[in-house]
Amino acid sequence: MKFLTRFLLLIITLLLFTVVFNYPKLNILAGYSAKNIASSVFVAGRTMEFTDVNDNDFSPVNLANDAIDLESKIATSDAFKLLTRKAFYREGLGATLALRSTDIEQSYAKPNRNQFIVDKPYPFGGNEPIDSTFSNIDYKKLNSAIDGLFDPVNKTRVVLVIYKDHIIAERYADGYDETSRMLGWSMTKSVTSTVYGILQHQEKIDVNSKAPISAWGNDDRKEITIHNLLQMNSGLEWDEDYNSISDVTKMLFLERDMTKLQATKKLVGKPNETWYYSSGTTNLLSGILRQQFDTHQEYLDFWYAELIDKIGMHSMVMEADLAGNYVGSSYSWATPRDWAKLGLLYLHNGTWNDEVLFDEKWVTYATTPTPASDGRYGAQIWLNKGQFHKDIPENMFSFNGYQGQNVFIFPDQEMVIVRMSLTENGDLDTFLKGILESIKA
Repeated sequence: MKFLTRFLLLIITLLLFTVVFNYPKLNILAGYSAKNIASSVFVAGRTMEFTDVNDNDFSPVNLANDAIDLESKIATSDAFKLLTRKAFYREGLGATLALRSTDIEQSYAKPNRNQFIVDKPYPFGGNEPIDSTFSNIDYKKLNSAIDGLFDPVNKTRVVLVIYKDHIIAERYADGYDETSRMLGWSMTKSVTSTVYGILQHQEKIDVNSKAPISAWGNDDRKEITIHNLLQMNSGLEWDEDYNSISDVTKMLFLERDMTKLQATKKLVGKPNETWYYSSGTTNLLSGILRQQFDTHQEYLDFWYAELIDKIGMHSMVMEADLAGNYVGSSYSWATPRDWAKLGLLYLHNGTWNDEVLFDEKWVTYATTPTPASDGRYGAQIWLNKGQFHKDIPENMFSFNGYQGQNVFIFPDQEMVIVRMSLTENGDLDTFLKGILESIKA
């Protein structure tokens, strides 16, 4: 009997140790699932069952048990019945994880939207695109290039190709169409950068000025500029690992105000000499943007009034953290056609329907390589200056996001290509090269 008692105590001790040791991982597992379910159902309009089978069908997230309350707009996920997380929907702000039960009951300011539909064909208006064909396009070769990304392994959801402002190819996987909102993940960083470009053009900010972080005033971090942050070249410590308990996973799943964590980090390199990828930096930039406005409402409205709704990205929803800051690193949803509009804005050097949102100088700035990035990164925009993509023009640049979200901009070819997926799989170089080769000079 004593042996059995001791054995049971040992088992219980081991179980408790396992739970306590893995608690942070369980927290993030359940948090990821709950957040993604809430956003997919209440922002994108899909079902929980569809989301579990598609978006959440990877380890260890697929181990979570999910439930949805359609009336209260709350998603609940638990990890092995040991830990439960809730995410809830807020009109205009998307979904976010609750840290306290009272978070769900609070009222939150939401952005004002201008959903005016311009009476023009897509992309510059809200009418259906003109059905166009080009004599210099080999459509068989074009479709063959697209075929290569549509298989069960790649899990591509959409490919959209726009040439000379006309859709020349558009294909969706089962369950998606042109009205489907899709999460851009880190393509959101390029939205954040563009807001800076607009403020710079309006002479309301100087990106070369010192970052206005009071906590840095008495140490070497005071030399960090907004420009350094935009280029992710600040030298600040940051751990961008999505497979462990890291700075980025703690920020996205455990922080109330996601703009603050990066500001607490020490220097591990020199500003303008030390490049590495940091979602915390982008959310810090979102917090700095908040400081440019007298009120929180003005901050919320500006992103839509001066960029998103202005270019007709009416499907876009920028999700905010519990403190009301846009999660500029990761959380924005839009249809592929609307994602393409952001690429077209850059293709047209910041001009949209004869209005200049920013000028060519910003495009040059945003696509200038960051020191130490080997020609891969500009101002929250990915570059091909170092020929990372083989046999692809060096001046191609792109907005990229987790799990294979891409908007590729080809200035010389007057082309924007959108590819959105659920995995990083797929030979993008062959895909892009095939599309380029389908168009004859």
